[in-house]
Amino acid sequence: MFNCIAIVGATGAVGQEFISLIEKRGLKAKAYKLLSSARSAGKTIQLNGDALTVEELTPESFGGVDLALFSAGGTVSKTFAPIAVKSGCVVVDNSSAFRMDANTPLVVPEVNPDDARHHHGIVANPNCSTIIMVVPVWPLHCANPIKRIVVSTYQAASGAGQAAMLELEQQTRDVLAGDEAKPIIFPFQYAFNLFSHNSDVGDNGYNTEEMKMVDETRKMFHTDDIQITATCVRVPVMRAHSESINLQFTNPITPDEVRNILRKAPGVRIVDQREPQCYPMPIDASGGNDVLVGRIRQDISQPDGCGIDMFVSGDQLLKGAALNAVQIAELLQ
Repeated sequence: MFNCIAIVGATGAVGQEFISLIEKRGLKAKAYKLLSSARSAGKTIQLNGDALTVEELTPESFGGVDLALFSAGGTVSKTFAPIAVKSGCVVVDNSSAFRMDANTPLVVPEVNPDDARHHHGIVANPNCSTIIMVVPVWPLHCANPIKRIVVSTYQAASGAGQAAMLELEQQTRDVLAGDEAKPIIFPFQYAFNLFSHNSDVGDNGYNTEEMKMVDETRKMFHTDDIQITATCVRVPVMRAHSESINLQFTNPITPDEVRNILRKAPGVRIVDQREPQCYPMPIDASGGNDVLVGRIRQDISQPDGCGIDMFVSGDQLLKGAALNAVQIAELLQ
């Protein structure tokens, strides 16, 4: 049991999921501390039946805290995570601040749980799109090494936080009422539209989100040998990401072999029924812990039998963020 667990960003979308998961999964501590910006300080939130007052995050917030779950953005993490570590706290960070730091383990418990135990005070939570991809891809890679991944994402509003979810809701109302959609969080109309992920585009033409999927996967798989290319797109879905994944294996593999491997894989649920057509959908993945996997089929463009196509959906706020971080915390108990 932890002495005290702090949640940094407690009033945000992921912070709220932290609180719910602590209750549901029984992540025990003698005390809990809810931290947020000065704007949210003073709010009251229920946790395990107790009414806790949200406190303003300051450098003095971590006295007596031995675990902190951070989800308040990279700037906050870069400033306060090292302060928390110096106070004797282990940080599980949901931002991109430390993911590619050589001394910080990047962990998905279904993939590389042992890495979490080799931390120096901080364990990084991967990008949500990466998590949802690697949960089903890792067990396949263990059975038959993967040479290449081609992935296209269909990313929900929740990936950009509560304000983005509210923007999608409001724009949908406005458009249906015949009014003009007003972009605030995103540069374009979100309702009834889709667009390239709004992260910065680098010199190689890939945006930051796409390169996260490349770099983070290689780090967790402990290899640079896998060739990975990604295209990341925002779609007007509230909270579950979906991905089309094409895999090239070292040796021939059949769809039935893939299904047999994934049936035994933790964190995966196969949804792959041709008649009637029943495949992964974000509406079904929302609120669930598992990554749904379906449309498993032979890639007919690879005549050697080494190619597989599949489609996945996973809740971005749960397995893509809060659940994965809480699972890391459970490894550290």
